[in-house]
Amino acid sequence: MEYLPNCPKCSSSYAYEDGSLLICPECGHEWAKDEPVETEATITIKDAHGNILNDGDSVTVIKDIKVKGASNPIKAGTKIKGIRLIEPVNGHNLDVNIKGFGDMLLKSELVKKCQE
Repeated sequence: MEYLPNCPKCSSSYAYEDGSLLICPECGHEWAKDEPVETEATITIKDAHGNILNDGDSVTVIKDIKVKGASNPIKAGTKIKGIRLIEPVNGHNLDVNIKGFGDMLLKSELVKKCQE
């Protein structure tokens, strides 16, 4: 399966291919598959140790995180694969999926980048 980039307008991960175009079903934006993608703003997000994070990176939680409504915290050392960078929402700038907890937003200062 071929990797398709996120929509440059709304950052949706649901873009699909239609011939030589890529189309975002959420905002309706269309762009050519072979053209360089120009994003409106480049986000630079760093982990707790100052390493620059990118979409799809794997990170490790550096300290226990209490989760509202959950009986157990997210333990330090929990590995999270395939992070997604987002515009900050109340200080949370990572969109992640953690086994046993589901989808949630995290702050980048609570994780460190895994060296692959």
